Amino acid sequence: MTGLGEDVPLTAGAIWRRTLPVWAALILLLGATLGLAYVPLGRFATATALGIAVVKGGLVMLFFMQLRKPDPLLRLAASTALFFVAFLLILTFADVLTRSAPSQPGTVMPRSQPELPATGQRGF
Repeated sequence: MTGLGEDVPLTAGAIWRRTLPVWAALILLLGATLGLAYVPLGRFATATALGIAVVKGGLVMLFFMQLRKPDPLLRLAASTALFFVAFLLILTFADVLTRSAPSQPGTVMPRSQPELPATGQRGF
């Protein structure tokens, strides 16, 4: 016996009392995500959406994946997955942030109106 309540028999009412508030919070956060999609937040739109997504993911991990229990193997698997996702996001943002803007010289841009190619130049 570890004192974590694993030996306590769970009734249907106990399961509903534990999961229904979490489900309601996830539905409210889903409504917040949907509502904020129509609000012009400017540069804070992405940060707000990611913040809500992190809260929703945290609720799912804590309550439905049962990461509140101190099972070392379960926490190792979850932390490994979280590390891998963070690594992929860091690589993606590093790639996006180091790209040059398409308006810099040397970038090939399509022409809006067809023109005759000048002699000695590329006719894109």
